[in-house]
Amino acid sequence: MTGFRHVGDEVIADLARMRVMRATFEGPDGKRFQRDVVRNEEVVAMVPLHDDGTVTLVRQYRGPIDREILEIPAGLCDVPGEAYEDAARRELVEEVGLEAQTLELVAQYHVAAGFSDQFVRLYMATGLTAVEANRQGPEEEAMTVERISLDDVVAMSADGRLGDAKTIVGLLLAREHLRS
Repeated sequence: MTGFRHVGDEVIADLARMRVMRATFEGPDGKRFQRDVVRNEEVVAMVPLHDDGTVTLVRQYRGPIDREILEIPAGLCDVPGEAYEDAARRELVEEVGLEAQTLELVAQYHVAAGFSDQFVRLYMATGLTAVEANRQGPEEEAMTVERISLDDVVAMSADGRLGDAKTIVGLLLAREHLRS
């Protein structure tokens, strides 16, 4: 351990899906300092990988960047007591109408550790079966579902057609999954 420690949080804003805190820390030298921190719910994200080497993505509007973006299905872990894998299965059905025979946890990471504690659990979803989707909320109701080839991921990331970090991480891991 580096000798840093979290001393406490003061609530700056308590919002519907996140809290903004003024966090106090103590450094190795004993001096205290503050950082503004976003406390957020955890997220599950799924790469629906089909037998033909394609993946199912969603194109949906994202208000913070004021445009539609192509991304893997994902959702908040916002059901009290729900296991992460159960949340992933629920979100996969809700967003894209797919059930997975197998969900394999392939990565776990912080999205932006410099200012947020949001944590993503990324699953590879295989053995897919189509079911009726159960979309919720205005963005999900208006989104479209698309399939792309994993062969196109690098080019799509380079030219900006893919610009979401969890999606790029997930799709590159899916390419490696197919190669092994």
